Amino acid sequence: MAQEAPSRASRTRFGYVASLWQVIMIILFGLVTEYANQNVLASNEEGAFRDKYPFFQDVHVMIFVGFGFLMTFLQDYGYSSVGFNFLISALTIQWAILCNGFWHNVHLDKWDQIRLDIESLITADFAAGAVMITFGALLGKVSPMQMFFIMIFEIFFYGLNEMIGAYELHAVDMGGSIFVHAFGAYFGLGCSWAMTRDAPPEEDKNGKNGATKTSDMFAMIGTLFLWMFWPSFNGALAETEQQHRVVINTVLALTASCVMAFAADILLRKHSKFDMVSIQNATLAGGVAVGSSSDLVIDPWGALLIGAVAGFVSVYGYVKIQPALKEKFGLDDTCGVHNLHGIPGIIGALGGVISAANAGTDEYGVNICTVFAQRAPKDNATGMIGSEDWHVCEATGKGWDASDQAQHQLWALLVTLGISIGSGIFVGTLVKSVGGMIDDEHWYDDETHWEVPGASEGSEKDTSAVTPASNAAQLSV
Repeated sequence: MAQEAPSRASRTRFGYVASLWQVIMIILFGLVTEYANQNVLASNEEGAFRDKYPFFQDVHVMIFVGFGFLMTFLQDYGYSSVGFNFLISALTIQWAILCNGFWHNVHLDKWDQIRLDIESLITADFAAGAVMITFGALLGKVSPMQMFFIMIFEIFFYGLNEMIGAYELHAVDMGGSIFVHAFGAYFGLGCSWAMTRDAPPEEDKNGKNGATKTSDMFAMIGTLFLWMFWPSFNGALAETEQQHRVVINTVLALTASCVMAFAADILLRKHSKFDMVSIQNATLAGGVAVGSSSDLVIDPWGALLIGAVAGFVSVYGYVKIQPALKEKFGLDDTCGVHNLHGIPGIIGALGGVISAANAGTDEYGVNICTVFAQRAPKDNATGMIGSEDWHVCEATGKGWDASDQAQHQLWALLVTLGISIGSGIFVGTLVKSVGGMIDDEHWYDDETHWEVPGASEGSEKDTSAVTPASNAAQLSV
């Protein structure tokens, strides 16, 4: 019982830190934010709200129900999967609104109030999605305090990466294949490698890194919510004329990835049986992979092809790639985010490169200026660049051709991989160095952080769950 006091103190510390952080958020929102239109009855704002709010609610359901329940597959970590998803997402939304606004002002080189509207809520949900992807790689191995600090740093780098990719490189990534999925996955993998690579080869000492039939059924609830609402995720920020393509392309890609996930399980698994790991995750890979090109004219067969490839590759990742990364590099990925978000995110980014390289006015007409803003002419007076007639475009861009846009799409992917992996390793190393890592004997266990019905009160297991690595301030709860 000698360890009970410091363990309780570390949990109490999180209560103080979270309360202080909320006070800071209240003050900052009072100082630097305002409604986008102070006239709440303004017709343009009302119209935008009416058009976007259903998409926002769908994305909101994905973040809090979809991601939360998808991670309940661990047999004794259901409280933590849903509860920490709820907590960290709520913290992320507030912080992301401020960080996104900050980086937007940096790009514009002017320091206005951060203006809040329905789109700022949607982009904050996207940021929460990236953090939840990161959480998937670390599931069961980090405390709420550690995940809280990881979130703070991740959203800062997330905003920086998006500013570079979307504002400076002008990459098009409607569904977030690059800026949400690839970034969240590789940031999380970098954190996981930095924080847990020294764990013993058999990390499942407590026998809890596994599922039961009941926990897998709960995880399927998350899968089905995500699968149904993914068209809204990809199309939440699309313009009206683009949303039609987004919904069709996303639904087709998801159906193809679902079919190929089941087929790949039969072909790749040892006993040629379906595995719930694949069905819970790889069936969603089409939604990730079609994201970057979801609003583009990729044709229905193209959407099906992207989804089919993503579904098969995702299952291959679970069967072959993930065990190899663990064995050779000590990279532990609890939820397999590399297979659902990382690799499909790269596939989506490359699909965006190919789509941009083949985009012309025959398919898009005047809308090409909306989809690829920098392909508008430098000089609207002449309306001509090369052999293409651009007189229909009103915006003034850089005069890029299809090849220019494709190159910038590729650069956005490479920059994202560099920033996400580098910052993930940095943040993981920083958080680990502070101390308070959860002993691997207590990974994947709700009793480390929750009051669990049926558990013995004041159990020694609960009070010894955190091993103080030093006398420095611990990041555990």
